[in-house]
Amino acid sequence: MSAQNTIQNYLTQSGIEIAPEGLVARIAASIIVLIISVIAYYIAKRFARSILPKIIIRTRTTWDDSLVKNNVFVRIAPIIPAVIIHYSIPIILNGYLTAENMAKNAVYIFIIIMVALVIDSLINALHDIYQTLRVSREIPLKSFCQVLKIILYFICIILLISILLGKSPIYLLSGLGAMTAVLLLVFKDAILGFVAGIQLISNKMLKHGDWIEMAKYGADGDVMDITLTTVKVSNWDRTITTIPTYALMTDSFKNWRGMQESGGRRIKRSIHIDMGTIKFCTVEMIERFERIEHIKDYIAQKKEELKNYNSQLGNMAQEKINCRQLTNIGVFRAYVQAYLKSHPMVNQNMTFLIRQLEPTQYGLPIQIYVFCKDKAWANYEAIQSDIFDHLLTIVPEFDLRIYQSPSGQDLGNLIENEISGGIETAAA
Repeated sequence: MSAQNTIQNYLTQSGIEIAPEGLVARIAASIIVLIISVIAYYIAKRFARSILPKIIIRTRTTWDDSLVKNNVFVRIAPIIPAVIIHYSIPIILNGYLTAENMAKNAVYIFIIIMVALVIDSLINALHDIYQTLRVSREIPLKSFCQVLKIILYFICIILLISILLGKSPIYLLSGLGAMTAVLLLVFKDAILGFVAGIQLISNKMLKHGDWIEMAKYGADGDVMDITLTTVKVSNWDRTITTIPTYALMTDSFKNWRGMQESGGRRIKRSIHIDMGTIKFCTVEMIERFERIEHIKDYIAQKKEELKNYNSQLGNMAQEKINCRQLTNIGVFRAYVQAYLKSHPMVNQNMTFLIRQLEPTQYGLPIQIYVFCKDKAWANYEAIQSDIFDHLLTIVPEFDLRIYQSPSGQDLGNLIENEISGGIETAAA
C-alpha cells in the first residue's frame, strides 16, 4: 500500500474524507507551510537573540535593555510562525470544517499562551525600568505587578477553557459567581496582601531599604523585597525573615526610617553613681575643678553666683546649711554637658539632655540623652563607646564612685579581710 493510500485511509477512519487527487496537493502545501514557519521562527529567534541585542546595546537609552533582559522579543518569535500557520489552515483544509476548526483551536491555544508569556515578560521589564527611578524606593509596585499577572493568567485560563469547550468567555465568566467563595478562600492571602500593600504604600509606612523591627516574627533588619503576600527582611545576623504583608497592618512594627532621615541617631544611656559618694565640694575640690578645661568657666561663674547669694544672708551665712554650695554630682553633670557640647560627633541641633533620674537601689542614674551625627551602626556604636569610656574613667576625679552590685570576688575579699582581722586580733 502506498503512503498516499495509508494517509487517506487514516483520515477517512477519523471522519475526514479527502479526494485522492487533492491529498497530494494538501500534503505538499502543508510541507511548504511547515518549512516557511520553521524558517520564519529561525530568522525571528536569530534576530531576537543576536541582532536586536547588539543594536539595543548601542542606543543611549537604558529602558530597552530591560526588554532584552526579560526576553520580551525572544518570546515574540514563536508567535510569528504560529500566525503563518493560522492563515494557512483555511487554504490547506478548505472544505473540511471539523479539521479546520481543530487546527485553528490548537493554534489559538498556542498563541494565547505565548501572548500571555510576552505580556508577563513585558510587566517584568516595565517593573525593572520603574526600579531605576528614585520614586520606586518610596512607592514599590512589585505587589501591583503580581496582581496584574494574576489577572493576566486568569484571563488566559478563561480563554483557553472557552476554546476547548467551544463556549463564549462571557458565558464562563457568568458562571463564576457561584465560585466566588471558593476563589476568596484560595486567594485569601493574595487579597489581604494586596489591600495591605495599598495601605502601606499610600501611607508611606514601608519601602525598600527601611530598617524595621518586628519582634513577633524575629525581624530586625533591612527590607529586601515587598511582594503581594510577603515582605522579606534581611536581619543583621544575615538571616532572612519572611513576614505576611497583611501582618504589617494588623500587628505593630518599628520603622527606623525617621532616624535614618534625621540628623542623628539617639544615644540614651545612664551612669549609675553610688549615692554614698555624693557630697558638698570642699575648697580643695573646687581648686582642683578649676584646672579642668571643660568646666573652669562653669566653676568661676558658679563661685561668683554663690558668693553674691550667700553675701545677702548676713549672719545666717555662718551656718553652712543656710548657704548654697557646689556638689560634686552637680559639677560632674556640668562636666558631662560641657564635654558633649564640645564633642564633634554630637548633633547640637537635636535634643540635648543631661539629667538626673530618680534614685534606685542601683544608685543615682545620670542619663545622657543626645544624638550622634554618624548613623551607621558600627560607627555609631564606636562613638558611643568612646564617650562612655571617657565618662566612666573620669568619674573618680569628682570624688564619685560608679555603683556596681557586689560580685563573688568582692564577697571573697570581704571574707578574707574578716579572717585576717580575726587572726590579727587573736594574735594580739
